[in-house]
Amino acid sequence: MATEHVGTEGPKAGDYIVHHLQHLQRDFSFESVKQAKIVDFSLFNLDSLIYSVILGVVGCFFLWRAARKATPGVPGRFQAAVEILSEMVESQAKGVIHNAKSRKLVAPLALTVFVWIFLMNAMDMLPVDLLPSLWTAIYGAAGHDPHHAYLRVVPTADLSTTLGLSVSVLFVCLVYNVKMKGVGGWAHELVAAPFGDHWFLYPINFLMQMIEYLAKTISHGMRLFGNMFAGELVFMLIALMGGVWAWQFNPLEGGFWLGIGHVIAGAVWSIFHILVITLQAFIFMMLTLIYVGQAHDAH
Repeated sequence: MATEHVGTEGPKAGDYIVHHLQHLQRDFSFESVKQAKIVDFSLFNLDSLIYSVILGVVGCFFLWRAARKATPGVPGRFQAAVEILSEMVESQAKGVIHNAKSRKLVAPLALTVFVWIFLMNAMDMLPVDLLPSLWTAIYGAAGHDPHHAYLRVVPTADLSTTLGLSVSVLFVCLVYNVKMKGVGGWAHELVAAPFGDHWFLYPINFLMQMIEYLAKTISHGMRLFGNMFAGELVFMLIALMGGVWAWQFNPLEGGFWLGIGHVIAGAVWSIFHILVITLQAFIFMMLTLIYVGQAHDAH
């Protein structure tokens, strides 16, 4: 279906969605690397980096402010909300990680992960064209559509962000494996589990361990990405309904009902999406605790 201006042809629905799925990118590669045709990872999604860093700072600031303003008396609403959230995370950590010393680091880490991912997910609640339009008005479109810049504002709808988070969790798990079991103990576990400590099973055990680590890391990041990417697409489709209403307003041809449907669908999906973004942040946090807890257990 195409959306059109009155008397002129407007952008097609597919073009609108494809445009909104493009990242604001910058290539930081060296010319020598390009000429040598070496695989490089120099193309950065600047929008994901910018918004994830900003939201991380905002989340840490609010947690720091709550800790600084904490009083032993009757807490205010903000302090009470943070305390309830902290107690929830602490109770979940106690059920998974039985080492009290480890929980002093892992529980605050899980709390930070939950708040950070929730804030990144919550960017999906903003109107689809709001921040891209503001970015264009302030900085220009950088050679693209002069009326609309490439900009995606939901960092967790970017696979590089979610896999970066899951790889970071993997790194924490590796650190605790070495810390709790020692280099020798962990190395022995890699070849002795899950099928038993027999020399002829060492290669199979090691292969299974590598597959497990890889599968956990990829699924950890893909689960969050898939849910947020799907939610982002739904918001784009709802925005298209409003676009058709704005460009082809004609009550006799159903344009009015598209406008009404846009408002109703947007409100219903936004309310439902509040649950989605919270649940996805909680699931990512719980999997982080579970994986770190598994690093404390010996096979």
